[in-house]
Amino acid sequence: MSPPDEPSGEAPGKPLPPGQYIPRGWPVLHYGPVPRFRPESWDFRVFGATESGGQYRWTWEEFERLPRTRAVGDFHCVTKFSILDNEWEGVPGSTVVELAPPHPDVTHVMVWAEYGYSANIRMSDFLADTTMFAMYRNGERLTPDHGFPVRLVVPHLYAWKSVKWVRGVEYMVKDRRGFWEERGYHNVADPWNEQRYSYQEEEGEAPPY
Repeated sequence: MSPPDEPSGEAPGKPLPPGQYIPRGWPVLHYGPVPRFRPESWDFRVFGATESGGQYRWTWEEFERLPRTRAVGDFHCVTKFSILDNEWEGVPGSTVVELAPPHPDVTHVMVWAEYGYSANIRMSDFLADTTMFAMYRNGERLTPDHGFPVRLVVPHLYAWKSVKWVRGVEYMVKDRRGFWEERGYHNVADPWNEQRYSYQEEEGEAPPY
């Protein structure tokens, strides 16, 4: 059997971003160990520059009851593999914003995960139609190594922005870099413009180090 990251070619009739290929299977990549899920203590928080000045919190039971949607979106890893036409199901970013309104001056969010991992995205990316806190892919619950119980999915950006094991969102009135952005990855991460590394950043695309 071929290794899971061996190229198998492009999907007929559908272009890929520059430098990407279709693997066999869905490779597993992440920094650090897979966290243990403890539903009794798990929570999801929204904090930072909220409209009310306060913090919002949902337990696991409460989060599971939030309105969910489905959307088809691709998955483009910066290591150059792409998984096309995934059906994601979860809580849209727009729903989180409705339930926990940001201050009008908010321009970016920092998405926080287990072990202090983070990724920053623009509010416009957070509110995109296909951006969601996914719990299911192709009708099946996410597995722990792919982000169970909840991962952010931002299909139009490189997948390091699609944070696994999410625990909260911080509203920001000024952009700042997340975990990989501080370590040399591009602040925006558009795969169609092949924005992989910070040296490719143009003026106005990123905060200073």
